[in-house]
Amino acid sequence: MKILGLSFGTHDSSYAIIEDGKIVVHEELERFSRIKECDGNVIDFYLDRHKSFDDIDIVTYFPHGNKKFYPSNFNILLELAKNKIIDLYEVGHHQSHAANAFFSSNFEEALIVTLDGGGWDKTTNGLYASQFTVWQGKDIKIEPKVLDGSWNPGVAWSKCTANVFGMCGGGPPYGCQAGTVMAMAAIGNSDKFYNELKDQDIWGWNFHWEKYSNISEKDKFDFAATLQRLTEEKVRFELSKWITKDTKYLCLAGGTVLNSVMTGKLWDWFPHLVDIYIPPVPYDAGLAIGCAQFLSHHVLNFPRIKWRDNASPYLGVTYTKEEVLTALNKYDNIIYKDSNDDHICDLLYNAKIVSVYGGPSESGRRALGNRSILADPTNPHMKDIVNEKVKHRQSFRPFAPSIIREEMNKWFTRDVNSPYMGFVLQFKKEVQDKVPAVVHVDGSARLQTVTEKDNKWYYNFLKKWQVKSGVPIILNTSFNDREPIVEKPEHAINCFLKTNIDYLYFFDYNILVEKIKD
Repeated sequence: MKILGLSFGTHDSSYAIIEDGKIVVHEELERFSRIKECDGNVIDFYLDRHKSFDDIDIVTYFPHGNKKFYPSNFNILLELAKNKIIDLYEVGHHQSHAANAFFSSNFEEALIVTLDGGGWDKTTNGLYASQFTVWQGKDIKIEPKVLDGSWNPGVAWSKCTANVFGMCGGGPPYGCQAGTVMAMAAIGNSDKFYNELKDQDIWGWNFHWEKYSNISEKDKFDFAATLQRLTEEKVRFELSKWITKDTKYLCLAGGTVLNSVMTGKLWDWFPHLVDIYIPPVPYDAGLAIGCAQFLSHHVLNFPRIKWRDNASPYLGVTYTKEEVLTALNKYDNIIYKDSNDDHICDLLYNAKIVSVYGGPSESGRRALGNRSILADPTNPHMKDIVNEKVKHRQSFRPFAPSIIREEMNKWFTRDVNSPYMGFVLQFKKEVQDKVPAVVHVDGSARLQTVTEKDNKWYYNFLKKWQVKSGVPIILNTSFNDREPIVEKPEHAINCFLKTNIDYLYFFDYNILVEKIKD
């Protein structure tokens, strides 16, 4: 049984294929268009990658309240269904988020919460738009507990990001820049605007964020801190209605849970929880996976996958050596040669910045070792160097540490799983000065825990780096420069050439690329 899941609307277009209960591939349009959060015809995108629907049994998708949000050639699917070549199955928006969270986890039973800017789900009274939903998952079933449309954290952050900070609240060409506001919050004073905002309905559609558009640059950091504080208080209050003393496992999805500062505090708010899971693609691109998972497990009763450690985020395709070499030979301003992981460790140890590329690409906003830029976290200047010369972004923006999973308890105040950079946690004070390039101003970091079963190459590379540097941590940031994470070898080479990355390493084939110096 082969199921095609589609995500379409105004942003985060993607498709996923699940075969007999197992995710085969997931690809996001933005990786190929090279435009962040672009809108596009997901049916054309799928056909460009797979040519036909011949081997697809069922196509599933989530509904919209207006037909204008459907692909212009959606009638292709309707005609195929009419002729009984494929079946069509509609899964609710938050139903798909919840399915993606629960069925990607290893939990046999869990409370599931979704938070975002809104989406349509089917009810006995027709379609209903909500932004906060709660579900109960058990084995291969998920059941709704509440669909709440009374407050909207996603739209609040989107509108605030655009109208107060003058950044992109979502969509092309920059994608939602709320993450920058979240980083600013660590530097600001959350008391500054707190009393003024706490009693206002900032979670409604009609709050006038633009009245704060002319505050000073210093005040913007304080405003960000206030927004973050109010978000945490609101989410904690709403979750406390559903998380009881008997709740052991929690799954989260929806674009709002990309706020990893907030999710990291869940461990403090609800210390009795045994584990918390956030999927690698919690925002709307993950709905393509979720609606197919719901159909596969909840409806068709296919058994769930038992992950060895975590559900793999590496859901793209692996490019062949021939494809890599063909791409490299198009350029006359680079040279390449054989190399190995030990040599890459030497380069990093000598303050070089190395982009690494191999295996199937990661799904999601965060690079996890297969499309990453790596640097030495022990170098106190490295954060500023990478921000200025590679990522071309604000100096206060932090970088993630990738850490060997079994070393967590030596470095962080909590020993928990964070395989997809889903949580911001605190470094232990006594080790912060050992890796200054990945410690945020408040002593925290949005970390990635790495196991051998999750990513064999990256785990073994971290082991070699630990021997070389004395730390089990490396600075990891997404392989891009104000654009989507690179997908094809050509994308990798182009990004390498237009930035001050020192080397590009295709680790599948031990190929090291250098720029030809003038």
